[in-house]
Amino acid sequence: MSDRVIRVVSAAIVRAGALLLVRKRGTAAFMLPGGKAEAGESEIETLARELDEELGCRLQGDSPGLLGRFEAPAANEPGFIVRSAVYRGVLDGAPEIRAEIAEMWWFDLALDPPPGGPVLAPLLRQHVLPALKSGL
Repeated sequence: MSDRVIRVVSAAIVRAGALLLVRKRGTAAFMLPGGKAEAGESEIETLARELDEELGCRLQGDSPGLLGRFEAPAANEPGFIVRSAVYRGVLDGAPEIRAEIAEMWWFDLALDPPPGGPVLAPLLRQHVLPALKSGL
């Protein structure tokens, strides 16, 4: 089963009550920005590199704090599980669409996802939104 697990590091960036979500090119589901580690990278180094590549910004130096480690079916790879270390943080700079990102969305945490609206990745729906809404 370990060969069917995708390990990633993600950022839960909340600004004015809205969570930053991205959708990668060629996919339907919105998810947190982030991605897979390169050899020898720490989770924080991975997050810094991925945010720079995807959004052209970084987290403020002392802001990353672990929200949690979550697991759910992968949004874009049928039959795979995604395991993510999710860090909360504050952006240093304004995010802009770069690299493989097709769309960016500030999702209002006070609202439920609209029925029939944009697709949210299972990890986001099942774990991250409940954790953020419960104040963890």
